[in-house]
Amino acid sequence: MAKKKLFLIYFVIFSLFIPVLSFATAQDSLLSVEGIEFSESADTTSPVEVTEDLVFSESPDTLSQDTTKALTQSAIDQAPEEKKSLWGIFIAGLVGGFMALLMPCIFPMLPLTVSFFTKQSGSRASGISKALLYGLFIIIIYVALGMIITILFGSDALNALSTNGIFNFLFFLLLVVFAASFFGAFEITLPSSFVNKMDAKSDKGGLVGLFFMAFSLSLVSFSCTGPIIGTLLVEAASKGERLGPAIGMLGFSISLAIPFALFAMFPSLLKSLPKSGGWLNSVKVVLGFLELALALKFLSNVDLAYHWNWFDREVFLSLWIVIFGLMGLYLIGKIKFSHDSELKFLSVPRTFLAITVFAFVMYMIPGLWGAPLKSISAFLPPSATQDFDLSAGVASTPTHSDGKVKKYAEIFHKRGTPKGFDPYYDYDQALEAAKELNKPVLIDFTGWGCVNCREMEANVWTDPGVAKLLKEEFVMAELFVDDKTDLPANEQFVSKYSGKKIKTIGNKNSDFQASAFNSNSQPLYVIVDASGKVLVPQSGANRNIAEYKAFLQSGIDAFHAKK
Repeated sequence: MAKKKLFLIYFVIFSLFIPVLSFATAQDSLLSVEGIEFSESADTTSPVEVTEDLVFSESPDTLSQDTTKALTQSAIDQAPEEKKSLWGIFIAGLVGGFMALLMPCIFPMLPLTVSFFTKQSGSRASGISKALLYGLFIIIIYVALGMIITILFGSDALNALSTNGIFNFLFFLLLVVFAASFFGAFEITLPSSFVNKMDAKSDKGGLVGLFFMAFSLSLVSFSCTGPIIGTLLVEAASKGERLGPAIGMLGFSISLAIPFALFAMFPSLLKSLPKSGGWLNSVKVVLGFLELALALKFLSNVDLAYHWNWFDREVFLSLWIVIFGLMGLYLIGKIKFSHDSELKFLSVPRTFLAITVFAFVMYMIPGLWGAPLKSISAFLPPSATQDFDLSAGVASTPTHSDGKVKKYAEIFHKRGTPKGFDPYYDYDQALEAAKELNKPVLIDFTGWGCVNCREMEANVWTDPGVAKLLKEEFVMAELFVDDKTDLPANEQFVSKYSGKKIKTIGNKNSDFQASAFNSNSQPLYVIVDASGKVLVPQSGANRNIAEYKAFLQSGIDAFHAKK
């Protein structure tokens, strides 16, 4: 029975690797407000650039009725997406809490704590009630931590963190430190004097004693849970959701608290738990490898947004192949860390997990030569960053209909645009082309760090039917909202929408998205005519190919119906 339980534990850890990362995909990439500054004066005489493509009705204070109707419907449609984002963070918290439960600092305490409640209480009912209160206090403590993060930073600051290069690089370093801690290089601990004081207060009894008992668990286990909590908070903060950190901590604490209450209610279940041993440290090391793999995503975001141009797709894949290859070697006992016990033989669960890891490594290898790797495409740099791609021919320089090179193409086309597509990167130029070609414009608000954008490009845009519509029926405008390239001095302006100075290409596109379409999440797809009027309700990420094709077709039909 113990071996079966251990098999489930090992298998779930790796099989949940993608969900652990996927709260990055469950949430859309957010706008960058980094680099936006207030002008020196609120003087209304300062020149303000207003985009010429905004369509107003006869009343100068309102948008046209068609556009307003489309935007209103879009706001209704996007509400479920926001709920999905928070659900994704919550589920990630649950997974993180489950992993924390398997840490050497917590797992051995589970039977001891439950035994304390069942034996020290006067009755079974009293023991269960104390265990439930203990679990409730665990939830309160961790949710309070998430709320503190929310209050200190707020949604605007969290949005800024999501694309700020310095913070993304710090997040990368932080996760590397967490990985080193799991590998046994050092332990992240709180001051022992503080921990001892809190532990002493747990002896008071009553509700206060139970609270400090739960608080002591949080403190004593910090060396194991700290990296997991830190990773969860970093990811939640980087998504920009106001309640993200609190929701993440709610999921984490529920996973941590439920077992204590469950085993207090059914003590006989304790007999089915595997015994503590060296496998607990193996869990830590495996999580260390996963932390290291996740850290590279933050480094990739910085590289893309600031155009360092050295962390390409094949470099990213090479590092992942090495990381997971080392994980596989660790699982079969070819690599040992300082805290590992001797591995005399491979258990069946460990063997199956090693097979899974090595299979994942083999799956990634063809990506070095351009294979799409659709199942993990959301986490990889854009396919356009691939220097060596056997599946692609030599790309020509994108040109405008008048023979001129498309504006900003030298920045975005080779590294940001999916192969086979030839969009515009300036909205005004796209409208100009739409007038000449008599086609609607598909505005694609995207970002270098947008994982949902990469997933849509790899799994939806590659569908032959979708690709045909995009290439033949639309003029595409791909607008990056997190690019850090400075605008020429004569193109910088003060936003009429926010009153802030727009200094970069990303600032310009994000300000346009927020002011014209009342949205700050990516991807956002908007279909407009050549005058800039919205034809159908806008759409976010929709991985259902049939529904996305229907969205595109509805825009085409609405465009032709106006003729």
